[in-house]
Amino acid sequence: MTESLLVHEIYLSIQGESTFAGLPCAFVRLTGCDLRCSYCDTVYAFKGGKPMRIDDIVRELENRCDFLGEPGNKLPLVEITGGEPMLQKNVHPLMRRLCDAGLTVLIETSGAHNISVSDPRVRHIMDLKCPSSGESDRMLPENIAHLKSTDEVKFVIGTEEDYGWAKGLLATHRLAERCPVLFSWVAPLEVHQRDESLKPVPDGHTPISRRDLVERITRDRLPVRFQLQMHKFIWPPDEKGV
Repeated sequence: MTESLLVHEIYLSIQGESTFAGLPCAFVRLTGCDLRCSYCDTVYAFKGGKPMRIDDIVRELENRCDFLGEPGNKLPLVEITGGEPMLQKNVHPLMRRLCDAGLTVLIETSGAHNISVSDPRVRHIMDLKCPSSGESDRMLPENIAHLKSTDEVKFVIGTEEDYGWAKGLLATHRLAERCPVLFSWVAPLEVHQRDESLKPVPDGHTPISRRDLVERITRDRLPVRFQLQMHKFIWPPDEKGV
């Protein structure tokens, strides 16, 4: 049977997060997610999209990004995102195909899915969901043992309680010795982005500002990289395809 995926959008932009922030990057956004994080800004990708064969996805990427150009003249970075891209089993043959083409392949995935099944050349940006997301109990502790030095762990932090939780995991699992660790501030949602299906922030949480988050990181001398979603400062924060 022909391998296909449900694709929401394919576009060319810059990488707005991770240690690759600022680099030109092609994105393949897949449809569907099994989490409902309180701060989710891609609710539109929960449904819709269109079925695409892997051959067609690769062909569209080649047309948009000139992946088959001469070395030095082709875009080497591609990210598979969602939604939750690991919900679709055919994401793995797609990623292998892109790795075989000599590309640097990132996948933005939550900690709720087994990362050990991916091609070892794939770089996971694994989002360990903090308590304010409402989904921290869905994280798989065994994923931490599967992290490679080329992977990255991201904590999206919106409250003081998130910070303490992330700081504790950082120390307990010595995460910074395994791979780069990112502390990302929760950008407030636009009114029309606040979907009723999203989990509420648990009671008793105290919001944290981006300044306070930075000052806590520096005060505690944490070996982490603070990040903002760069694309939201270039384009409107709710614009798609960027």
